[in-house]
Amino acid sequence: MKKYIILIPIYNDRESLTKLIENINFEIKDLNSNISVIVINDASFQQIIDEYQNTENINSIEIVNMKENRGHARCIASGLKYIFEKKEFDYVIPMDGDGEDRPEEIKNFIQCAEQSKDQSIIGERTKRSENIFFKLCYLAHKILTLVFTGHSIKFGNFTCLSKLTVEKMLNEKATWNSFSGSLKKIETNLLSISSIRGSRYYGPSKMNFFNLLKHSLSIISVFRKTVLIRSALFIVFYILLIKSNASIITSLPLVLLLAMIYSISILVLRENLEEFDKSLDNVHTIDVVKQSNEKLF
Repeated sequence: MKKYIILIPIYNDRESLTKLIENINFEIKDLNSNISVIVINDASFQQIIDEYQNTENINSIEIVNMKENRGHARCIASGLKYIFEKKEFDYVIPMDGDGEDRPEEIKNFIQCAEQSKDQSIIGERTKRSENIFFKLCYLAHKILTLVFTGHSIKFGNFTCLSKLTVEKMLNEKATWNSFSGSLKKIETNLLSISSIRGSRYYGPSKMNFFNLLKHSLSIISVFRKTVLIRSALFIVFYILLIKSNASIITSLPLVLLLAMIYSISILVLRENLEEFDKSLDNVHTIDVVKQSNEKLF
């Protein structure tokens, strides 16, 4: 029987986490798999531990409390490192704790994993629940990423990672800055399933325009060599195109491109393998909500 660990980064969203764990328990009831949950509490100022009424189908639940808040991507990266060094597992399924990654799709990942040859699986977004403005911005993000990196990235954190992939990600410094960018960089043979972006259980979505822009640039920064080459070619051809009709308006694309390159150069500084290697020094306490029911013999 394969062992799956669901990795949930959380920050001040206890109600959503409680509902998510109950929904996970319900969705996995018919699966013949060993499934545990590890929550990485990114230094929330809210109390995260709650009374979880329905957990009979979940093997174990732990909440790893961090000393300092380091952001969503680094929270997931720290969780991968914790699981790889401390737990026995075959696959890790990172998912957001607010309901936007739908627990009913977990069984799709597991069914695909059971039939694969230890390959990692991504959930390609086929439908989103946000408003039309955000959907247009997200489309622009995908186009921008494809144009400048040559990679089509249609997935987020909601994936199913084999143990080998987790090990590769722990040796890739880009993981400390961009989960999806790092995964796309290290793995060329990814399986995929369709995934629908759900709605938050409580409160408004935390993914606004600014966060989407930062997310997009973080992914692009992973492939910075390709980006610089393509940007240089664009600048040369664009200058030749507008040289007889240069103006402030026609120069605007060049200004935006240079601003993007500058932003990427700043984000690249976040890739720090030494910090990544020491990320578990940020663990404060570990709360065992449900003890594993596995026999030790």
